[in-house]
Amino acid sequence: MPLVVLPTPQTAPTDDALLARFANGDRSALDELFRRYRGVAYRVAYRLLGREADALDAVQDGFVNALTHLDRFGGRSSFKTWLMRVICNAALDIGRQRKRAERIPQAPDDPSPDRFGPDDRPPADAGLMRADLRRTIDSALTRLPEAQRQTFVLHVEGELTYREVADALGISIGTVMSRLFYARQKLKTLLANSQLP
Repeated sequence: MPLVVLPTPQTAPTDDALLARFANGDRSALDELFRRYRGVAYRVAYRLLGREADALDAVQDGFVNALTHLDRFGGRSSFKTWLMRVICNAALDIGRQRKRAERIPQAPDDPSPDRFGPDDRPPADAGLMRADLRRTIDSALTRLPEAQRQTFVLHVEGELTYREVADALGISIGTVMSRLFYARQKLKTLLANSQLP
């Protein structure tokens, strides 16, 4: 019986390998890194800002900042940790800009049905309860102090370990644990006091 050789599965290159390829002139390596982290970057930005358009802006700004300042990534943390910090900073900048803009009186929204943008009405199907729950959780997240919210979002949505969150924020692991504890307690209280479906 002839010996059949099966192809070995290809493993994805590490972040360090992709950064090395980029340093040697392979621009596709950087594209692969950003494709790898765009989903988690969006989740982090969205949880910090609560608006899709703002989150998309933050991801774009964060990726541009990361590309522009890639030389600042010194390898003291993982690339993901560093990138999540850049995304967080971009989201916080957009949040501050939004707060300043909200203080300036704006013209009323155009009530016409053909206005540009998504329809803000929730879907009228079974997803309504889920959408209400998501809004309730998002609302509770916005009521956390900024430091707790940022720490919580990096850990939960950014999928960073305590050490990675500490590295990203430049704080101790003890501070990460404390912020997460108080964030969870406050979220528990806020969600218990809300009218969940």
